Amino acid sequence: MPPDSASDPAANQPQASLEQGTLAGTLRRLWPFIWPSDRADLKMRVLWSVVLLLAAKVATLVLPFTFKWTTDALTGANTAPIQPDNWAFWLVASPIVMTASYGAIRVLMAVLTQWRDGIFARVAMHAVRKLATITFVHMHELSLRFHLERKTGGLTRVLERGRNAIETIVRMVILQLIPTIVEVSLLTAVLLWQFDWRYVLVTLAMVAAYLYYTYIATEWRIEIRRRMNDSDTEANTKAIDSLLNYETVKYFGAEAREAERYDRSMERYERASVKTYTSLAVLNAGQAVIFTIGLTAAMLMCAQGVRQGHNTVGDFVMINSMMIQLYQPLNFMGMVYREIKQAIIDIEKMFGVLTRDAEVKDAPGAKPLVVTSGQLRFEDVRFAYEPDRPILQGLSFEVPAGKTVAIVGPSGAGKSTISRLLFRLYDVSSGRILIDGQDIRDVTQVSLRAQIGMVPQDTVLFNDTIRYNIRYGRWDADDAAVEEAARLAQIDGLIRMAPKGYETQVGERGLKLSGGEKQRVAIARTILKGPPILVLDEATSALDSHTEHEIQEALDRVSRNRTSVVIAHRLSTIVAADEIIVLDRGSIAERGTHAELLAKGGLYASMWNRQREAEAAREKLAQIGDDVSAPNRNPPGRSEPEVTRPDLDGPVATAAE
Repeated sequence: MPPDSASDPAANQPQASLEQGTLAGTLRRLWPFIWPSDRADLKMRVLWSVVLLLAAKVATLVLPFTFKWTTDALTGANTAPIQPDNWAFWLVASPIVMTASYGAIRVLMAVLTQWRDGIFARVAMHAVRKLATITFVHMHELSLRFHLERKTGGLTRVLERGRNAIETIVRMVILQLIPTIVEVSLLTAVLLWQFDWRYVLVTLAMVAAYLYYTYIATEWRIEIRRRMNDSDTEANTKAIDSLLNYETVKYFGAEAREAERYDRSMERYERASVKTYTSLAVLNAGQAVIFTIGLTAAMLMCAQGVRQGHNTVGDFVMINSMMIQLYQPLNFMGMVYREIKQAIIDIEKMFGVLTRDAEVKDAPGAKPLVVTSGQLRFEDVRFAYEPDRPILQGLSFEVPAGKTVAIVGPSGAGKSTISRLLFRLYDVSSGRILIDGQDIRDVTQVSLRAQIGMVPQDTVLFNDTIRYNIRYGRWDADDAAVEEAARLAQIDGLIRMAPKGYETQVGERGLKLSGGEKQRVAIARTILKGPPILVLDEATSALDSHTEHEIQEALDRVSRNRTSVVIAHRLSTIVAADEIIVLDRGSIAERGTHAELLAKGGLYASMWNRQREAEAAREKLAQIGDDVSAPNRNPPGRSEPEVTRPDLDGPVATAAE
């Protein structure tokens, strides 16, 4: 995609708000990062850049004079700054010396300009880094609701374009817009001094017409560019979404359908891009016509002055040189306006994310959570993702310190919502959640989450090594602690069978590992974290029966003497829980121990019987399969063949699965 990018429809802001950004307002927001109060070195760089800017522009204006003096010397005109009867004329004002001076000043002008750009680069990139980091941190502070509503591709484009827009604004304003204003001002003064007011009038009229045309044409192009970038973002989002769901695409043989969807987005992008480049050609052509008219008018006046003896040929060359020299910054001015206009839109989107309040915030004066025993209490907790669709309705229960309470129920009963509320990914609509008598809304989020360990149902890993993903549980842990956590999670042996061991890459979202392997990595990093409170949200749902039994033993050991909330689908994993709470439509339908609930013959007993029947049916089918395949089994004394796992770079024993 071209860098000529504009607005991003993924930003969840009203379209009208995007038009409210102004250059002055944007610069006010950026100024603390360009002129940081705590960085004297960056302030000095800004001041030094201004000095070099003025020096470069003075050199730029001296350049046409050297051109004039050289031309007059070559034509014999008696207008050099040092007269022929002066002995220094042939030393200083000769055509050769003046030509060499012309070249030297051009070199000086280029050196000063590049020196300024180099010095200011650190200022610009510091502002980019600081604002991008602030935005990235703020994105993590926003609620889970915000991230579930947003598409990852669109959100990353907001950050990417905002980062580029900051650099554009800083560089364009400081290195292009201000220098151009300075140059036009100095040029106007020189024209008035060296020629007369008519030249000033023609030049200013040309500049005004040029800028007005640029403004009108750019405003016309903005909507075209916005449509192009809407298509760009749509195509990018669909590509990311499709690649993230690579396996699903393969399961349903939908490659052609995905390609067709992407191509439709690219077709819209193609049409919008053609219009964008066509409109750019119209803009450039109009600018060239306006400038050429002004240049020609000034040269005609000077040519008439030469014929009348008021000016020399050197003056004619000088006015041409000055106007041509003005064309470059004016041409940049058109580009500067386009880029600044676009950058303002992109930065407004970034600021739109920054100004979006976090749904879950630390209360004023919030103190760190102090866990003494780890007692959990839900008091009349009510919650709804949408006001008209309540999820939890007056939920009250207690998890005594060091005990295990299991929460079961049909899908949609609100089981996983409990873990999200406990972690304060959302805040309760009413009621309270207490840990050792402390309302979790009154303590800092960092301290709360540091005391709770989570093994989620859907484990997503970082695209890094196994060691990195396990160490994520406690970043300061040494290798021995990481490996001990893996051993407790029953994955150490499997890891060591891979050629790269703990340095094995797990792939995007951990896709190079099986579901059970990912789950064991998640369990290992929670074990490494060693929190006083554990939340197991379907922690063994991705494991087979044999591995589930091994993992369950490890979890039982880890949860011993820890307060544990187990959200379970497989009821066989929670029969030893101190209490089982059965949810139905956001309310507690039943509660008690496994034996007590079976004796009641209610919802829990019904769920238990259905699962037992399903397991019995699976065992019967497995037995039938074994009987059919028995003649093809390996002869006695021969071991099962190894299964090569290319994703772990080596053979892995089938028993590991």
